Amino acid sequence: MGLFIITKRTNGDYQFNLKAANGQIILTSEGYSTKNSCHRGIQSVIENSQIDSQFDRKTSTNGFYYFILKARNGEIIGVSQMYASEAGRENGIYSVKINAIQSQIADKS
Repeated sequence: MGLFIITKRTNGDYQFNLKAANGQIILTSEGYSTKNSCHRGIQSVIENSQIDSQFDRKTSTNGFYYFILKARNGEIIGVSQMYASEAGRENGIYSVKINAIQSQIADKS
């Protein structure tokens, strides 16, 4: 089972990371000004991660692969780590889909 971990940034914003069962971070959120909005962001990941078209597959300028998860309104919810291959990126997307709906939340802010 995965885990959403809420933390507080040095600028006072809240963010979350979604970790897979193996402890690897598979998605990192944008910053949120309130803890409530951070929780809404987590709910948005749970809902939108089940819709493949919400994943924007990207390639970085240095040739690594990553994805962005967007909400239905087009807002960015989270960004993945970098992957060496397209297959790795697809495995990361699959991991977000599986772990998001089975995750608990740990507040470490």
